[in-house]
Amino acid sequence: MFKYLATNQRTPDQQYKALLREILEHGVKTNTQLETDALTLMGAKPMRFKLANGFPMITERKISEKMWTQAVGEILGFINGARTLEQLAEFGCFWWAPWGTEAKCKKRGLATGDLGPGSYGAAFHDFPTSEGKPHNQFKDIIEQIKEKPHLRTHFITPWIPQYMARGKGKQQKVVVCPCHGWIHLRVLNGKLTLHMFQRSGDVPVGVPANMIQYAALLLAIAQVTGFEPYEYVHTISDAHIYVDQISRVKEMLKREDRVFPTMTLKNKHQDIFQYRHTDFELSDYDPHPGIWDFPVAI
Repeated sequence: MFKYLATNQRTPDQQYKALLREILEHGVKTNTQLETDALTLMGAKPMRFKLANGFPMITERKISEKMWTQAVGEILGFINGARTLEQLAEFGCFWWAPWGTEAKCKKRGLATGDLGPGSYGAAFHDFPTSEGKPHNQFKDIIEQIKEKPHLRTHFITPWIPQYMARGKGKQQKVVVCPCHGWIHLRVLNGKLTLHMFQRSGDVPVGVPANMIQYAALLLAIAQVTGFEPYEYVHTISDAHIYVDQISRVKEMLKREDRVFPTMTLKNKHQDIFQYRHTDFELSDYDPHPGIWDFPVAI
């Protein structure tokens, strides 16, 4: 049975800080389509979080309840097929509004508020097939883990290639190409590891939310499959810090290390699609003060 270490036995984790430092020291300054330059590091070292040492929520700055519940609500909405602002709001996630505007959606030939057939929810829940019947990836993989846990093929993708291409004669059919969500699940000695590969990561702002939502997803999948949640592995291909975030990043790096908090399932379900952010409970969280004016590139 899974148990967290007592908080006084947990070791402060420095992997997130190490990633920030590596980008500052070795990142290449690049132009971006968002009109703000970024320091970019390709192929960052994976971060590995054993859940017994605490839930991977950064402490260098406070992650508000509003932020972490939206992060969890977002991933739960996506696995349930949410692809519009209205549908995501039903799961308690509201931060997609700047990307679901009339102008941004019209540019992709979409109705206002529709993130597109190439979005996370569409890929996870309604992946197109040659037979014409949408494929629910999470349903299939949960069943596969239960029936054949030893397989190395418990893999999920957010990428539907035909909706991503741009150029002459092509129109992208998603407001934002998926940045995260390539998921490899592996059962080893009765323990479940979730490895999430991320194509592109805004490390100061987006990545902390991604860490939360996929570690929470690991807890939920472990519960419904009957395995112990063991380790969350996070790999980022294009890890970046926008230049207007650098001063705030340096402030975070000055702060002392603190241990990770505890995240538990206060309500347990046997159906992964029944989970909501209200089923998760955070405790033992002792972060440094929040930095609320972090710029976000839109």
